[in-house]
Amino acid sequence: MTIEQILSDIKKRQFKPIYFLHGEESYYIDLIADVLEKEVLSEAEKGFNQTILYGKDTDMLTILSTAKRYPMMSDFQLVVVKEAQNIKFGKTEGKEQDPFAAYVENPLKSTVLVFCHKYGSLDKRLKVAKAIDKHGVLFESKKLYDNQISDWANQYVESKGYKLEGKAAAMIAEYLGNDLGKVVNEVEKVLINMDNRKTVTIDDIEKNIGVSKEFNSFELNSALVKREVLKANKIIDYFAANKKDNPLVLILGNMNSFFSKLFTFHYLQDKSRANVASQLKINPYFVQEYELAARNFNFDKTCQIISLLREYDLKSKGVDNTGNTEEGELLRELVWKILH
Repeated sequence: MTIEQILSDIKKRQFKPIYFLHGEESYYIDLIADVLEKEVLSEAEKGFNQTILYGKDTDMLTILSTAKRYPMMSDFQLVVVKEAQNIKFGKTEGKEQDPFAAYVENPLKSTVLVFCHKYGSLDKRLKVAKAIDKHGVLFESKKLYDNQISDWANQYVESKGYKLEGKAAAMIAEYLGNDLGKVVNEVEKVLINMDNRKTVTIDDIEKNIGVSKEFNSFELNSALVKREVLKANKIIDYFAANKKDNPLVLILGNMNSFFSKLFTFHYLQDKSRANVASQLKINPYFVQEYELAARNFNFDKTCQIISLLREYDLKSKGVDNTGNTEEGELLRELVWKILH
């Protein structure tokens, strides 16, 4: 089941007896669990019928004993097991069969049993996993790739009734990474301060998230593409003065991503805006920048730049470098070689 289907069924009060929420991305695990806590029971019913257990403080037999109780003055009881990654799944010592698997095959319909198993996944090949999928919900919350975050942020902002500028979406993806919980927290800070405006701009990102709209990796790439030497060096000076917020590894990663996409752009036969955006997995807003970059850096030069980026990534980690060269100097040297 998709996240949309799961949430829709919960809103319709079509509850499953078991929800096993697992995976590396904790955002959706918390989201589903929170919605269940809000929807299954009223505030008056929670006193007798809601139980929150923690994996490090409980065991499977205690969980199942709780799950087998009947609700009091309610149609359901809700049992939420947080930190379920600390639970030992499988046969209990002295038992001939796995008690959890036995319960899954015949769960109590008046109990909504929720496992929040973060930072790892249940092996879907296991018999119990297949049984959960048959009788309940087995939902794996996977980490998104870095190149998916921009679109995800767009969708999230649109779901709140706002729009996100292309460059603003890219900045969110670059500086917040693929931790969806962190992205949501920072985006909510932006939306709270939108007043009556409906379009989130890079100014809003700068003001509320703390990313400089003038001195960032995107602007450095843009300066390189336009061969604006003075601007590139001003950005490098800013990075050198604010190393904590602008680590070299992040800057080089962004540059490598850009020039790797430029490498692909050179190979494309169909260079229409829609096809370029699709093939490079970028916002159409940025296609024009790749067109300009291709004119200023031909295929051979692009290959050379990618090689330079790998070389300076190694230097930043101490390979062929005495360790006495500041990050700002390494970056300044790299930029000079890119532009000459």
